[in-house]
Amino acid sequence: MSNEMEPGRPGGPQLPAPQDEARRQALATARNQALSLDLRTQDNADSDEIDLLSYWRILVKRRWTVLGALGIVLVATLVGTLLMTPIYRATTSLQIERDTIKVVDVEGVSPVEGGAGADFYQTQYELLKSRALAQRVASTLSLAEGDTLERLSPPSPWAALRGLFSGGGDDADEDSEAALASRDGAATAFIMRGVTIEPVRNSRLVRVHFDSPDPAFSQRAANALSEAFIASNLERRFDSSAYAKTYLEDRLQELRLKLEDSERELVAFAQKEQIVGSGDSNGNLSEQDLGSLNAALSQARQDRIKAEARWRQAQASRGTVLLGEIGEASIIKGLQESRGKLLADYQDKLRLYKPGYPLMVQLKGQIDEIERQIAAEVGNIKAAIQAEFLAAQEQERLLAEQMTLVKTDVLDLQSRSIQYNILKREVDTNRELYDGLLQRYKEIGVAAGVSNNNISVVDRAQNGYKFKPSLTRNLALGLLAGLMLGVLLALAFEYLDDTLKAPEDVEKQLGLSVLGVIPLLKLPMTPAKALEDPRSAFAEAYRSVRTALQFATDTGVPRSLLITSSTPSEGKSTTALTLARNFAQLGKRVLIIDADLRNPSLHRTLGVDNTAGLSNYLAGAVKATDVIHATDTPGLMYMSTGPLPPNPAELLMGPKMLSLISIAREKFDQLIIDGPPVMGLADAPILGNLADGTLLVVEAGETRITVARNALKRLLAARAHVVGGLLTKFSSKHAGYGYGYGAYNYYSYGGQEETKKLGRR
Repeated sequence: MSNEMEPGRPGGPQLPAPQDEARRQALATARNQALSLDLRTQDNADSDEIDLLSYWRILVKRRWTVLGALGIVLVATLVGTLLMTPIYRATTSLQIERDTIKVVDVEGVSPVEGGAGADFYQTQYELLKSRALAQRVASTLSLAEGDTLERLSPPSPWAALRGLFSGGGDDADEDSEAALASRDGAATAFIMRGVTIEPVRNSRLVRVHFDSPDPAFSQRAANALSEAFIASNLERRFDSSAYAKTYLEDRLQELRLKLEDSERELVAFAQKEQIVGSGDSNGNLSEQDLGSLNAALSQARQDRIKAEARWRQAQASRGTVLLGEIGEASIIKGLQESRGKLLADYQDKLRLYKPGYPLMVQLKGQIDEIERQIAAEVGNIKAAIQAEFLAAQEQERLLAEQMTLVKTDVLDLQSRSIQYNILKREVDTNRELYDGLLQRYKEIGVAAGVSNNNISVVDRAQNGYKFKPSLTRNLALGLLAGLMLGVLLALAFEYLDDTLKAPEDVEKQLGLSVLGVIPLLKLPMTPAKALEDPRSAFAEAYRSVRTALQFATDTGVPRSLLITSSTPSEGKSTTALTLARNFAQLGKRVLIIDADLRNPSLHRTLGVDNTAGLSNYLAGAVKATDVIHATDTPGLMYMSTGPLPPNPAELLMGPKMLSLISIAREKFDQLIIDGPPVMGLADAPILGNLADGTLLVVEAGETRITVARNALKRLLAARAHVVGGLLTKFSSKHAGYGYGYGAYNYYSYGGQEETKKLGRR
């Protein structure tokens, strides 16, 4: 295949010299590998980093989705808020103390509120929200009676339907009871739904709120809730004491009967064994007598020893009187004093008179009489001491004998009192248990009589105030929810949208270099009208594609270039015709062949008859020169499809098509082939294999990634040389604001000046 221009041919720049096929394929392979490596690197970078700008572009692109969701949520919030039943809240404040004043502090009886503070207060909060308390409040307010419950909570449509279709029968009483139970349950549930607990931080206060459609009822319910909570707290305390009291009563009754039985058994055994107890804890009478006798014997022995000592002393005195025993007697002392005086007088007169003198004899006689009296008195005292000694000795003997008898009785009694002691210990144990429980029973009775309370009302509820709905708060929440919903929907739609929307998508997903971006024309603008203005963005975009094609390969623009797309209506025919005209404007001789033998469109655009064309030439009916027509563009020739054949693929695979392309490369500077779409057809891969290069047209925002990939795979499998991709019908909204391609919609030579003039008008 020859890719050089004929010498001396006018117009157009001189392209690089032709290279061999092996070098071209090697360069193309190296370029594709480099591009694939760059794409993998970019994918890794994208996977490791969060591109906030890309998310912003998605939101800008899907801004109408975000705004739509926001508007729907705001409108729904507004309507719902306006249709909601107003709810009024009443609040009462309670102070909950863990410890109370101990009026009666009985160990083990008075309640202890200690423990972890968080657990205690959390328990109180749960009790405030309990079903039992709600049922009590509902009963106090008579909520299940009359129409109060229906007025505060109108029945749902489902309940009305059930009431409409429910029929009567023989079980009317059961239905009425069930209805009453249902009303009680509904009233309890209504109270539970209306209660809200709000602990005050860093304090022992808690606010109890009640919400209902009636402000007066909210006030009544809040106050009734606090009163019922305090009453139930006192009842729980009293019930706990009452339970303990009842339990102790039962135990006391059991112990009393057991004590009576054990005492009765002890008395019966004592009567049988003739054991007499003293009634105290010191043992029976025999043991007590033994102890008394033992003490008396010890005392008698001491008295006997003392009396014996005095008797022996008296015997040893030999007529003398001991000062300690006898001298103490007053009569002997007086006699001794008289004798002393007489002796002194006798001795004094003895110096004057002789012993025989009558006066001296008289004095002597008096002295002798006094000594006789003293001796007689001393004898009496000795006799008394002897008698005392003998009496003490006899008493000791008698006590010893009695002790022996009693000891014998005690030993005999002890041998018979083993079972008695066992029974007595059982009686004592039962009596101690009974006395202890009786004391505890009395203490509980005293403690239960003094009911202390650790809960008090700080502020009673006033008339309820409107709590909800709050239009401002609901709209703020709706705004936030709408934004979140809109963002989620936008991201979801973007995730579900697997189309190629931007040049980066084409390069990343397909691995093709983007040779140009064609802007989307707004209706009623058509490609033909847009091309009439050479300074329009549409025309300039195609001239940019023409320039990019000159550097697409190492030999410049492929002499034979196939224009195809993945699916129909992506702009391939417009692209083929426009590029052909652009090359012809450079002074080249260009041939454009409409090879879409299934749905041709160029003959209508050019206004050429399609009675004979490519199909006739491939069938051998005509020569190529017979079906090539001139156009209104100088240097541009056109071959239409001709009649649509039943077997386009077979005709294109024949030698005629290869011959046509070879001849066209020699006779024309540029061959443009408008091929059919790739997907579902074999025509495009066949033409791609025959052409020097293939340009894949991709419609922005419409061509799916999987479809484009499969189309590219089919072309590469047919060994087509895909020089790049062309993104058509591109709009900035496809990729979001900020991609920088919106300039294609406005770019033109002098366009900014025209815009400024229009702005000043």
